Amino acid sequence: MDPISKFLIGYKIPIGAWGKAFFGFLTDNFDTVFRAFSNGLNFLLDGLVDGLLLVPPVLVIAVVALLAYFLQRSKALAVAVFLGLLFILNQNLWKQTVETLVLVVAAAAASMAIGVPLGIWAAHKPKVYRFMLPVLDLMQTLPTFVYLIPVLTLFGLGNAPGLIVTIIFVIPTPVRLTHLGVTSVPKSIVEAGEAFGATKRQLLWKVELPSALPTIMAGLTQSIMLSLSMVVFAALIGAGGLGTEINRALGSRRIDLGLEAGLAIVVLAIVLDRMTRIGVGGKK
Repeated sequence: MDPISKFLIGYKIPIGAWGKAFFGFLTDNFDTVFRAFSNGLNFLLDGLVDGLLLVPPVLVIAVVALLAYFLQRSKALAVAVFLGLLFILNQNLWKQTVETLVLVVAAAAASMAIGVPLGIWAAHKPKVYRFMLPVLDLMQTLPTFVYLIPVLTLFGLGNAPGLIVTIIFVIPTPVRLTHLGVTSVPKSIVEAGEAFGATKRQLLWKVELPSALPTIMAGLTQSIMLSLSMVVFAALIGAGGLGTEINRALGSRRIDLGLEAGLAIVVLAIVLDRMTRIGVGGKK
């Protein structure tokens, strides 16, 4: 090895040691807070899952199909959603699908609730976006498994850490797409609103957000898809659902279980994508 390389290796920057010390400080001083938050979140998520499982599956499937029709005004979509969810029930994966659905919907909703306001703020404050940009890049490029380690350390096993790690992974998408949508609103429309005496709040709610809505909704769709992909990895830290079945199939090399669970995830992804997509059925 050349002398320069030896020198650099010999004086390694202790990033890992600093990170370990930081998370050690958090667990030593705030472990009770983190565990209480995790237990409360687990109680809420488990309660939602148990509540949905009390309802007959066919009834839940029918309600989801009706919701699909209401959102998109498409009978074909409603029938496809009904048949797709019946297929999942037929494969005896309904409980796992409900667990995954609760996690995905909760993660996507929380990500949008956090990401959309941040995107709007960044769109109106370019300096804020310049500060956010490297953070968003880091969050999107950091390997997925790296998220699992600190979240597992702070929150333990269960659905709660799975939800938290999914939210962290997904948030950059609604932030970026909301920023893109708001900054892409034609200046002529904004100037017309200002000419009529609209306040900043009125411009936001009546001009900018309606114009940016298709892009923001694309952020919702992407958030759902990313949440689904992350939920599979989150099964490694105790999150239930279809990801657990995928990991079981991988560990035991069961092609049948892997194919069944994989197809169930595909069906769920298609159902959620079509239900939240703008432009289907003419209403939106």
